Amino acid sequence: MIMSAKGNLITYIRENNRVCPVPMRWNDLYELLPDRKRNGGGWEPPLPLILAAWHTTPALPKMLRLAEHIEWAAAHSALDKVDAYLRGLPESDWYHLGE
Repeated sequence: MIMSAKGNLITYIRENNRVCPVPMRWNDLYELLPDRKRNGGGWEPPLPLILAAWHTTPALPKMLRLAEHIEWAAAHSALDKVDAYLRGLPESDWYHLGE
């Protein structure tokens, strides 16, 4: 069941040339992820690619980081909440390929 729901969400977020939520919305999504913690000099799961990283990071690493966040949500019983959040975002709150 989780694999199917996770796969469906990954398919959904890649529709319409979506890359990831815009920075403010991606940060809101990150706050929904349970069990976030410091790990050495970084975080688990890794932080969203926003702030200074937003302008220097190409689309593919952003897409992969968002997928990592979805994986984290699935592994920590938060997939339903993350799914509802992402599907509830208006298209204007997504960054798209070519923007």
